[in-house]
Formats: sequence, structure tokens, C-alpha cells
Amino acid sequence: MAFKDYFKFNKDKTTFIFIGGKGGVGKTSVSSATALWLAEQGKKTLIVSTDPAHSLSDSLEVPIGNYPREIKTNLFAVEIDPEVAMEQKQAQLDARKAANPDEGGLLGMDFLSDQLDMASSSPGADEAAAFEMFMAVMNSDEYDVVVFDTAPTGHTLRLLSFPEVMDSWVGKMMMLKTKLGSATNALKKIMPFMDAVDDPQTSEDLKRTKEQIDKAKEVLSDPDRTTFKMVVIPEEMSIYESERALEALGKHDITVDSVIVNQVMPDICDCDFCHSRYKLQQKRLALIDQKFPNQHIAEVPLFKDEVKGQEKLLNLAHILYDDKDNDEVVQQAIQL
Repeated sequence: MAFKDYFKFNKDKTTFIFIGGKGGVGKTSVSSATALWLAEQGKKTLIVSTDPAHSLSDSLEVPIGNYPREIKTNLFAVEIDPEVAMEQKQAQLDARKAANPDEGGLLGMDFLSDQLDMASSSPGADEAAAFEMFMAVMNSDEYDVVVFDTAPTGHTLRLLSFPEVMDSWVGKMMMLKTKLGSATNALKKIMPFMDAVDDPQTSEDLKRTKEQIDKAKEVLSDPDRTTFKMVVIPEEMSIYESERALEALGKHDITVDSVIVNQVMPDICDCDFCHSRYKLQQKRLALIDQKFPNQHIAEVPLFKDEVKGQEKLLNLAHILYDDKDNDEVVQQAIQL
């Protein structure tokens, strides 16, 4: 089966593609190339950068902001800024609190506002903002496909485990509300703010959040809607980190359908250094075949120029997805 045949599209439902791997392996280049290729195929595509150190705009050579913007036909892009995302959420809470001043209290708007203040400076703020974006595009089905240019492996695993964390948090909140609710009649006389525990709006908010999280978990674990493509380079550290990542993704029921090996050198016989690197890489390519037997493995050559800008990225995409012959690949690879 050709590499491009691994893409699955659902009528009226968005397909999600996560592209990840160790830092420095070329995730952004592969993500950008993939998004450009999908847009070229007529798919309405959104590429989302979840990496705090955004390089998507540098790769595509177009300005990209905090909101999805069209950068060419069928292609939209956004770089998530967790501070902006938290500010937007805070503004929504402030507006709701102003319209409903009686909602504040233990489990009301004051509590949620405090949680946001803490979340905005927490180590997981980037993942929380990325998950918010996932939830938004998941529920809108505005795009045919969404490509996530993810942060290095550790950040990405936290992002993909976020539904489990949120599910646990909301579950505990609902349990706390139930336990406190039985004691509110006695407490209301001395603690008026306990009215918030009985507030049906709070229950509805928690219930709605629980339903959204359950839906997100279902979509993430559905191989017909969500897949993960791992980018590696033919070096041991990248290979072993990716192997561990695949095991972790499996625990979250995330389907990894392919491994993209980037920066593969051709054999240049009149260059001793190049030939030595080539032989070493061949050993690492054999190790990749051994470590990832259940994934489709595709190779991308090491280019002589930096892969930057839409023309070069599309060239990479055509090599990756359109099965150009080996002669063309070698011609575009490094020449010393």
C-alpha cells in the first residue's frame, strides 16, 4: 500500500493527524509538507502548531497568529499561544460572571477563575491550550483534516494524556459536589456561598465538560479519525526515544500508522565521510525496521539545501506521498 493511502477521510467528520518525535528531527518540515500536500489534494486543511517554540511560520515563510488564518487555497494555519488562550477563557468567565453575579462561590465562576490563573502559569499550560484547540475543531468539523505539528515527545505525550487528566479532575469535582450537596442545608445558615453547590448551572457545566472529554477520548482512540505519524532520524537516540513514545501512545489507544525517517543520506562513493555516514545510517535503518515492524516506514532524503518555504516543502511532500523514483530523490539529496 502506498504511503498516501494511509490517509483516511470521513464524510462530514474531521480527520486528525498528529506528527511528532524527538526535538530536531524535522517534525515541522514534515507537518508543513503534509498540510500543503493535503491542501493541494483539495482537502480543507488546518495545521496547528502546539510547540511553545513555534517555527511553523518560519517553515512556511508566512506570518501565522493565534487564530486560524488562510495562507493559501484550502490551507489554514494557527500557532497556539497558551497565554492568549487563557486570556480568552478568562474573558468568557468574566463576562458570564458579570451577567450572573450569583454564580460565584465554591464551585462557581470564582473557583474556575482561580483555576485558570493557576493553569496559565503551570507546566501544562501549553498542552491545555492545545487540547482546547483540539476540542474546538473536533466539535466544529469545519475542516476535512487537521494536522498537528507537535512539541517534542514529552510535551506531546502530556497533550495526548490530557483527556484522562481532565476526566479524572471533572469526575472528582462531580463527586465533591455530590458529597457537599448532602450537607448544604445545614451549612447554608452559616456559609451562604454554599448555594453555589446546589446551582444547577454548575452541574450542567460539569456534565457538559464530562461529555466533551468523553467524546475527545473516543475521537483520539478512533483509528479512522485520528492517527499519529512518528518522525525519526537514523540515529540511536531518536530511534529509542520513538520506541518508548510508541509504547506510551499505545497505552492511550492512539494509533501510530507510520514512521517517517528523515535526513537519509545517499551513498556518495567519492566522499569517504559521506560513505561512512551512509554505512552507519544503513545499520540504523535496519534497526528501525526491527523496532517498528507494524508501521509503514517511509524515507525522506537529506537535502542539500534547507527545506524551508512552500515550494521546497511541497517538493518534500511529493517525494513522501507521490512515490517519486529514487533517481529524483538522489538528485535532490545532499551533494558534496
